[in-house]
Amino acid sequence: MWTNFEPSGESQAGKGNGATMAKEVLAVIVGNRDFFPDVLVAEARKDLLKLFADVGIEVVILSPEETKLGAVETWQDAKRCGELFKKHAESISGILVCLPNFGDEKAVADSIRLSGLKVPILVQASPDDLDQFGLDRRRDSFCGKISVCNNLRQYGLPYTLTHDHTVAVLSESFRNDLLRFLEVCRVSRGLRQVRIGAVGARPNAFNTTRYSEKLLEKSGISVNTVDLSEIFGRANGLANDDSRVLRRVDQIKSYADTSAAPAEALLKMARFATVLDEWMDELGLEATAIQCWNSLQKNFGVNVCTIMSMMSERMLPSACEVDIAGVVSMYALQLASGRPSALVDWNNNYGNDPDKCVLFHCGNWAKEFLPDPRMGSAEILGTTLGPENTIGALAGRTPSGPLTYARISTDDLTGTIRAFVGEGVFTDDPLSTIGAKAVVQIPQLRLLMQHICKNGFEHHAAMNRSHCASSVAEALSNYLGWDVYHHAA
Repeated sequence: MWTNFEPSGESQAGKGNGATMAKEVLAVIVGNRDFFPDVLVAEARKDLLKLFADVGIEVVILSPEETKLGAVETWQDAKRCGELFKKHAESISGILVCLPNFGDEKAVADSIRLSGLKVPILVQASPDDLDQFGLDRRRDSFCGKISVCNNLRQYGLPYTLTHDHTVAVLSESFRNDLLRFLEVCRVSRGLRQVRIGAVGARPNAFNTTRYSEKLLEKSGISVNTVDLSEIFGRANGLANDDSRVLRRVDQIKSYADTSAAPAEALLKMARFATVLDEWMDELGLEATAIQCWNSLQKNFGVNVCTIMSMMSERMLPSACEVDIAGVVSMYALQLASGRPSALVDWNNNYGNDPDKCVLFHCGNWAKEFLPDPRMGSAEILGTTLGPENTIGALAGRTPSGPLTYARISTDDLTGTIRAFVGEGVFTDDPLSTIGAKAVVQIPQLRLLMQHICKNGFEHHAAMNRSHCASSVAEALSNYLGWDVYHHAA
């Protein structure tokens, strides 16, 4: 059967930014072995359904009418389970293997193989109680989990472990395991089917934003391109009094303080945004990377940082300088956390503090990072392109809070995709400078910088106001097969 539950409250992943996260579906295998007590299986199944109802997860699980206790322990059970999962394959984002007792490791692995699912797998084992080692309550799940993992490896099925080797289903520890696993599922599934738009050519001076479309495509990440001239042409064809343009101007004004921006600049941004939205809708794109300088300033007379910020805030991440690998990094963090991401420069040391640095960009960070954004000119670009041509950058300071950073990079020399990910915090340390900026504290920052430089990573990284590094690392390395460095793991 396919049991559906309504969530009892807001998903952890969506808290804090108003994002609507789709309800997730897990396939569940409850393992059993015939000479262990049946009551353990019935209790585990009941506890699982309660937990899923509390968290707001839909579940695909055998019913007690389909197999003994709704569990899996024979070849016939495995066939029924595989068929059930196959029927709902389009909806399932991950598999949970629950071992209330030793379980039948072969039946578990066969069930997954027969389903044809290629999704993350979480293996849980329930702990024995020291005062319940009699035959009526003995579990041996501690040992059974080892056997299940052995068989999954033999079958070529990657899997994820809980923090503790054995953990009770209704414990807070397993609840956290489950929420982290859902993050892994979202990253793994989301990256395998994302469609990204490359708007314009990369700035000629920036070899650092080179990337391999073919390596990304191999992992399911498709890149669609458009020349800036096409966007400019269509944008210039829109009248300033077009209802779509005027509506977008109102949205820009309500998003940031635009008191320093000329009306003509706001109209240019609005026309650009209208055309870009239409192009994204036509191709079903979920993220973009835009050549934000210097063709925009020379040929269109404006910065589109605010438009990019608004897209990222709407969970349609947008990166500057046609940094496609950078926006993939942003998207991965967004999938895990359910919060907007931003692209940053590792920009400055912070005095003599070895574990702090300054993150900076001209001003396209989502409002998530800039609570009171002010629109103005991009002061650095303005020195060469003219301040009147660089209106549209946002200035502001990111307040203290959690930080996860990540960078994905395609490596043509080895034919692989590499990444690093880690955690830290945003701080409120004093900082007086222009643009969008933040001060961050990262444990062993010196070692991270050495890793970045020695391995030839880019100067851009994605950041997110959450702690989700372990989930992102697990998804990228274990399920996408990328080479991942998890800093200070």
